[in-house]
Amino acid sequence: MNKKTPAKRAFSTKEAAIYICMSASWLQHGQVEGNREGRISHPPFIKIGRSIRYLIEDLDEWLDKFSKSDSLAQLSVTNDRISRNRK
Repeated sequence: MNKKTPAKRAFSTKEAAIYICMSASWLQHGQVEGNREGRISHPPFIKIGRSIRYLIEDLDEWLDKFSKSDSLAQLSVTNDRISRNRK
């Protein structure tokens, strides 16, 4: 019999950091400080007792919010337009 292990849905801070290619300390800072204006928003998390967990669907949605680009030059132009539209 070959039982399938269910896909992992909730990650610890360290696992979430690896998944989104950011540092665990950056995520921890977001847990304490929250999202601040003019900074990259942090992904949402849930608290289960004393444990903090990140749901994979929230991490995927958070990653999808960022622009995709073929070059840094193209990305700079896109970010400049976004910044001007927010003012």
